[in-house]
Amino acid sequence: MNVVPPSSNTVTREQAEEAVRTLLSWAGEDPQREGLLDTPKRVVNAYDEWFSGYRENPHEYLQRTFEEVAGYDEVIVLRDIAFESHCEHHLAPIIGRVHIGYLPNGRVVGISKLARVVEVYARRLQVQEKLTAQIAQCIEEILRPRGVAVIVEAQHECMTTRGIHKRGMSMITSKMLGAFREDAKTRMELLRFIGTAAGYSSV
Repeated sequence: MNVVPPSSNTVTREQAEEAVRTLLSWAGEDPQREGLLDTPKRVVNAYDEWFSGYRENPHEYLQRTFEEVAGYDEVIVLRDIAFESHCEHHLAPIIGRVHIGYLPNGRVVGISKLARVVEVYARRLQVQEKLTAQIAQCIEEILRPRGVAVIVEAQHECMTTRGIHKRGMSMITSKMLGAFREDAKTRMELLRFIGTAAGYSSV
């Protein structure tokens, strides 16, 4: 898995800050005026935080598991995991929440680690469909549960601040694997836990 962006070893911080100055000039501003002198540094610092997911391997967070669960094998749900990401088409924010469910197969993972997985993938350039699939596939590959479900609801600033300028809209995506995909009864149990109606209309 490539967790480091290809440009990380070829683009210096100075070059990144100069790129910000170029964009400021293109927008019609003077990068040398007092209020903008530190803006390139601040933007690069923000990018370092927003895209820190490229420097992390989400698989590592799921390596430590627990087997002493007294035989528990029913659905586990972690809901309302808030996240912030950025659209890979416009670099505009994507803000939303994730619900994760899985059916353990003899072992479970600390719930904070599931939130960490969401955070790593969210802190990369994304489209929501890919984000949803990546989270589900990571959990499936490492934990090997009997089923994994990931539901993501988010608002996309590329629609609200530019282009069509439509506010109050949210997009919902889901990825169902294993029992949640194959068994309608198991899937409906999950959706009841999450509190959704049919079609995820009230996530």
